[in-house]
Amino acid sequence: MFNFNKIIEVFISLQIIIISTFIPVFISIPFSNKLIGKFEMPITWQLPSIVIITLIFNGKIVMKAFSIYLIVGLFIIPVFHQGGSLGYLLTPNFGYLLGMYPLIKIIDNLNKRNRIINYFDLLKYGILGICSMHLIGIIYNCIQVLFFRQYGILLYNISKYSLGKFGYHFIVITTITLLFKIINNNRYQR
Repeated sequence: MFNFNKIIEVFISLQIIIISTFIPVFISIPFSNKLIGKFEMPITWQLPSIVIITLIFNGKIVMKAFSIYLIVGLFIIPVFHQGGSLGYLLTPNFGYLLGMYPLIKIIDNLNKRNRIINYFDLLKYGILGICSMHLIGIIYNCIQVLFFRQYGILLYNISKYSLGKFGYHFIVITTITLLFKIINNNRYQR
C-alpha cells in the first residue's frame, strides 16, 4: 500500500535536487569601498542539498528521489548540471552522480546512529561521504579512459572533477556543519 506522506517526501526531495542543480554557489566578499564582490565556486547547491534532505528525511526517501532524478535526466528532460540524455553517460560527471549513492548512505548511517547528531560526527561523515563520491567518480573516469583508450585525459579529468572541486565541497560541508551547530544550540537554549 502507498504511504501518501512518503510519496510527498520523495517529490519534495526530487524538487530540491533538481532546483539545487541549477543554482551555482556564490560567496559575497565585502570590500573596503563598500562594493560587494562575488566569487563563484565551480559547484552547485546539489551536494549540500542532498546532505540536508538526507538529514531531514530518511535515506531511502532521498535514494528514491535521486534515482528518479537520474531516470528523468537520462531519458526524459535534461535536468543535470550540464545537460542530460543517454549521452551524459559518456561524460565524467555521471560518475560523480553515481557517487551520490554512497554519500546518501553514509549520511543516512549518521542519521540512524544518533537521535541528536553531534556536529563533529556530521563533519566526519560529510567528509567521508564526499571522499566516497569522488572515489566513485574517479573509478568511473578510469573505466571510461580504459574503455575508450584515451589515457591522456585521465589526469585532466581527475584534476578537473575531483581535485578541483574537493576543496569547495569541503568548504560547503564545513559551512553546513557550522549552521547545524548554530541551529542545534538555538534549539536547546529555548
